[in-house]
Amino acid sequence: MDFEIIGTGFFQNQIKGLDDKSKRILRGKIRLIKMNPFRYKRVHSKKFSRVHRVRLTIEDKSARLAYSIVGKRIFLACLLDRDKDYKDLEKSLKEIEKLL
Repeated sequence: MDFEIIGTGFFQNQIKGLDDKSKRILRGKIRLIKMNPFRYKRVHSKKFSRVHRVRLTIEDKSARLAYSIVGKRIFLACLLDRDKDYKDLEKSLKEIEKLL
């Protein structure tokens, strides 16, 4: 199955400030997500049934890449700071509703 990757505006703003090493790590994870988006752990969401997250270490901080699968499209929602938990996830997922 071939999936289309779509980054939300919030996600694109987050990755602008990253260093080259972090961007390279992120591209590798996105490539793995595109190959098999169901391989990573699911996250409970009020709005979407298929929300997953990927563990990352970006700029020596533990982070999570949250994404949602809708049909044959994968929406990259945001990079979550692990220290803040998943409090900002629902705000980021609202932006996906606008793209649908």
